[in-house]
Amino acid sequence: MKHRKLGELEVSSIGMGCMGFSHGYGEVPQEKESIRLIHKAYDLGCSLFDTAEAYGPYINEELVGKAVKPFRDKIILTTKFAPVFLDNQEIPEGKLSRKGIENALNDSLKRLQTDYIDIYYQHRVPENSNVEEVATIMGDFIKMGKIRGWGQSQSNIEQIKKAHNITPLTAIQSEYSIMERMFEKDVIPLCNELNIGFVAFSPMASGFLSGKYSKDTKYSGDDVRRVITRFNPENVEKNQELLNLLKNIADKKNISTAQLCLAWMLHKYNFVVPIPGMRSDERILENLSASDIELSKDEFNSIEDGLKNIIIYGNRTDEDISKLGTVRSY
Repeated sequence: MKHRKLGELEVSSIGMGCMGFSHGYGEVPQEKESIRLIHKAYDLGCSLFDTAEAYGPYINEELVGKAVKPFRDKIILTTKFAPVFLDNQEIPEGKLSRKGIENALNDSLKRLQTDYIDIYYQHRVPENSNVEEVATIMGDFIKMGKIRGWGQSQSNIEQIKKAHNITPLTAIQSEYSIMERMFEKDVIPLCNELNIGFVAFSPMASGFLSGKYSKDTKYSGDDVRRVITRFNPENVEKNQELLNLLKNIADKKNISTAQLCLAWMLHKYNFVVPIPGMRSDERILENLSASDIELSKDEFNSIEDGLKNIIIYGNRTDEDISKLGTVRSY
């Protein structure tokens, strides 16, 4: 497993997004099996594990805390606080007050069975919120030793600049994949300029880029693909052009399209770390081994050139996901 830096923190070049062990993609594994899979990822060199108070809510942090306890001091553990109240969090001061954030942090520390968080993210940044005040609070938490660094999720360049000027950001965690490249325009270049790491959630576009789903695939229950528009049958058909491009290149290299997508991301930026969800031995082996796949200049350029002529249909938005009734839109 190769490594890279998020700010000053060294991590495996591919991390594990743990949300899917508790919700978001249909039926979840039993707790014992989820813990076994997290241990497997660690044994294969994964040192970055990501969760959030909103996943469940709360139950994912509890699961991850149990799983990583035997090797807590050997990994980078990250979690996120929501900018809105979750169950039993209401206080008059508001969620983004010092008391609101500190209450959330202390509760996350208990659930994760640890006395510090390596990167503590704000899980969305409302446009009308006081970014500088939150950054000041994060700086105080760093001085107290409760967190080692902090970050934002799905923030824009103005929010990043304002926050970074107060307390330097360790990482930005936002959606990024071959299907969703909007942050290439401004946020990712800014992160490079300011030495801020970029953590890519949903690097497989919620599994779409694996090529394992068709327009006839059915999704049920707590599965975000029920409401993510790129999984609408008509969009699955329209996006086949993208999958054909990737499969052609991947087949020539004798790797999977999922591995190609991760290798593309790692090749393109040396400060970007994808955190795919992995809920089987096969997926863990497949995804983590992408760390060692090298793309030639011609292979990389063939992807980039192909993308210039492809239109992506559908996307993933908080508003759409909120339609499930299990995840609140910020």
